[in-house]
Amino acid sequence: MSTSAAPASHILLIRCSDEPGLVYKITGVLFARGLNIIRNGEFVERADNTFFMRTEFAGAFDAEALVQELRQALPAAADIRLSDNRAKNIVLMATKEHHCLSELLVRHAFGELNARVLAVISNYPKLGDITRQFGLPFHHISHEGKTREAHEQEVLDVLAGYQPEFVVLAKYMRILSSEFVAHYANRLINIHHSFLPAFVGASPYAQAYARGVKIIGATAHFVNEQLDQGPIIAQSVIPIDHTQSASEMAQAGRDVEKIVLARSLQLVFAEQVFVHHNKTIIFD
Repeated sequence: MSTSAAPASHILLIRCSDEPGLVYKITGVLFARGLNIIRNGEFVERADNTFFMRTEFAGAFDAEALVQELRQALPAAADIRLSDNRAKNIVLMATKEHHCLSELLVRHAFGELNARVLAVISNYPKLGDITRQFGLPFHHISHEGKTREAHEQEVLDVLAGYQPEFVVLAKYMRILSSEFVAHYANRLINIHHSFLPAFVGASPYAQAYARGVKIIGATAHFVNEQLDQGPIIAQSVIPIDHTQSASEMAQAGRDVEKIVLARSLQLVFAEQVFVHHNKTIIFD
């Protein structure tokens, strides 16, 4: 065991069954060790009596001893995690559309992503030039003439070389198998357009224009084995009207998508998101 001077702040994440006095017990352990609480949030999911708490704190401490003391104070099987609030290692995946990828590359270049982009993977070569302009590796892994299983294995092999903490689908327009998703459970983040009603298939914005849709938006979510059914991280909508063409709607939709995806990553990388069953608990 070693004690080290930590970064400016650490994050304590706790999930356990609810009972009286949990906030008192947790903050008491931190206080007794001379640690300063900077920000604190807690929530109880009453449907299954689950307690969640996210605490930012500062000070030097012995991580193993702190977790052990918390475990003694909390209910059995409590999930306790400490984060050093560092930038996450990520790989981006995209197809042909540049808007989400470009947004993330620019934010990364200016230190606004709280992440280290290790590489970009695409099934087309189109986005290679813009990726390389930012000095990042670009892997073109074509799906042409391959089974989905064979193509996914090639992608997994490249990802394994980087060992990312998260994989971000920045408009990666291929459906991933449940076997692929299982490698990155709750670590695979996707963005897609959101309409009411939902339009599937090709040209969703043309369908929206034809139906006179009044609101368009985007949803960022963790990917699970069911298509676009994973826990939602962030959403947003904007109003549109009959004066806008299908192409204008599509541009507005792209603007919403890139902002919602960036927002979702900000939340996840700052350890503000708990995945609980098929929903998220977010401390914002």
